[in-house]
Amino acid sequence: MIWYALGSILLPVLGSPLVLFLPERHVKKASQIFSLLAFTSGLLLLIAFAFNRASFTRELVTLNGINYYGVTIDTLSVLVNFMVVFLGWLICTYSAGYMSPDNKEHPIKEGVPRFYALMLLFIGSMAGVVFSSTLLGLLFFFEMTGLCSWGLIGFYGDQKSRNSALWAIILTHTAALGLYVATAYLYVNTGSFAVTALNKLTDAGKTIAFTGILIACWGKSAQLPFHPWLPRAMVAPTPVSAYLHAASMVKVGVYIFARTVLATGSVPQVIGQAGAIMAVVTMIYGFIMYFPQDDMKRLLAYSTITQLSYIFLAISISIYGSRMAFNGAVAHIFNHAFAKGLFFLVAGTLSYTTGTRLLSLLKGILNKIPVVGLGYIAAAMAIAGVPPFNGFFSKFMIIISGFEIGRHYPLILALIIVTVIESVGSFIWFLKWMGANVLGAPSEVVAGAAEPPLAIKFVLALLMIMTVISQYIVFILLG
Repeated sequence: MIWYALGSILLPVLGSPLVLFLPERHVKKASQIFSLLAFTSGLLLLIAFAFNRASFTRELVTLNGINYYGVTIDTLSVLVNFMVVFLGWLICTYSAGYMSPDNKEHPIKEGVPRFYALMLLFIGSMAGVVFSSTLLGLLFFFEMTGLCSWGLIGFYGDQKSRNSALWAIILTHTAALGLYVATAYLYVNTGSFAVTALNKLTDAGKTIAFTGILIACWGKSAQLPFHPWLPRAMVAPTPVSAYLHAASMVKVGVYIFARTVLATGSVPQVIGQAGAIMAVVTMIYGFIMYFPQDDMKRLLAYSTITQLSYIFLAISISIYGSRMAFNGAVAHIFNHAFAKGLFFLVAGTLSYTTGTRLLSLLKGILNKIPVVGLGYIAAAMAIAGVPPFNGFFSKFMIIISGFEIGRHYPLILALIIVTVIESVGSFIWFLKWMGANVLGAPSEVVAGAAEPPLAIKFVLALLMIMTVISQYIVFILLG
């Protein structure tokens, strides 16, 4: 299984420089091949782990008895890696249609090799984060994802794109100082960079280390007060936005928090309390910011901020002793990826075919472009947590575990009640826009929409299927 993990990391990383030197007519096909090979590695690992269930850690880079980088194979890493490489392949496939001169909103005439080189490096860097067994490894790939996102957010090269990329790099790297402190503190006190060495710290030491980790995770996952970079990042090409929100960058924060909590075993409750409070405060803020949005991508950006808050809340609740909360967090990392990826690619398809993504101008999508209308419905229902779509199952696990722990901790009970209210509010808001955009006779801009390329239709159809079945993959691996 170790080779499947390394394949997920190394194949896209090796493909990244290669596409820069290929003739441009071959770049899209080569990128799809390398991303498909990475996905194949992730799929084979998922299948092998489902039959074997043998969790282990393998040290790979060791010097003078100190392990600098190793690979951990367990349910968490296998599931999240599958999500990373699967969506990476789908984004590369979708981009073959989207990154075109025929794009009505942003005709693409140059920069395609650079786009795919950064996308492949992004996929490999995310896989590197997922499998890392050391804080040093997490930190290295944490920074690599930041570099990739900076290049992709600023892809168009205009002043607004460059400024938005700068916001992302400044805020996420400022927050990253917390992970630097945690890594240094762990090494000074234990002589090890291993994530599992967190368990050797005293409670006071764990509080110091996890404070640094939480700050870094809040920055990467766009939680208050580090959130401003994410809505600004919507100037990026929509396939980039989809990958940022679904499987990479913002998922780095929640993943590192989950990985370190799982490895440590016993985490001081003050960390759970701080994590839960900040999650719900961010959730409320994100929900309030739904109302002034007319740009579909900005609305989805604030939706991502709130959905990541659910995951932070669930991991924080798990610190109080709830295994269901932790499983719910893992399930929501996985399920949200396919729903949000679909929603962003629906937005991208609308901008590609109509030239706009303004919600107030879009009406009658289902009538004119059925595959996009169906994708909009599936994504909205999954994000809102409506059965039988995947978001319902992970949200249900998080809320039930919150009420269970809330019987003994009134603060958690109060926070989970607010979470339920937000969930109902989000459902109403997404239902409102779904009715306005999808149903009825086409508006002028929708009536003039072009036909989406086959690559785009294929990816939308596959993601619609995943919004209905992804939770069963989670249930099989979580047992």
